[in-house]
Amino acid sequence: TIRAWEFRFAPLISADLRARRRGRAGRSWYIDETYVRVAGRWCYLYRAIDRAGELLDSMLSEHRDRSAARRFLRGMLEVSGQRPLRVTTDHHGSYPKAIRWIVGRNAIHRRDRYLNNRTEQSHRPLKQRYYPMLGLGNFESASRFCTAFDEVHNYFRVDKTIASLAAQRDVFVPRWRELINDVSAA
Repeated sequence: TIRAWEFRFAPLISADLRARRRGRAGRSWYIDETYVRVAGRWCYLYRAIDRAGELLDSMLSEHRDRSAARRFLRGMLEVSGQRPLRVTTDHHGSYPKAIRWIVGRNAIHRRDRYLNNRTEQSHRPLKQRYYPMLGLGNFESASRFCTAFDEVHNYFRVDKTIASLAAQRDVFVPRWRELINDVSAA
């Protein structure tokens, strides 16, 4: 069934795509969280992108507090392999101390709501997929879905400067074949 495929392949695909991104992150990070309904309760999807719009990491959490922010930042450092020069967030109170503890005091922390608009816009693809489902069933499945969706969407995201469909297809098809080969080998 589809659910069994999701259970088996979503973690494999996510781990493979995450490993490919290791060490490629930009030095300017944009972090935000959005609400997602899971089993009738609101949970928080932490997401981060770099200046080029590339996904850094995403994490679903039941809480929106300092420990969740610290967990998320640790995961981002693991994937990126380098510390950022600038971190842009909203005005949530858990970020300043978490950034100082995990990222370090040398990073510039910007907390302007308008500077974080690119992260707010990056929530759109997930929200468009999530809204028709009227929420997600359980936390583990929701976490797998959100992580896999973000990773796959980022992998197949084509540069905005490529205008023609043929050029987009020339980028998409080799990526699709490469991903299928990696998953079938696993």
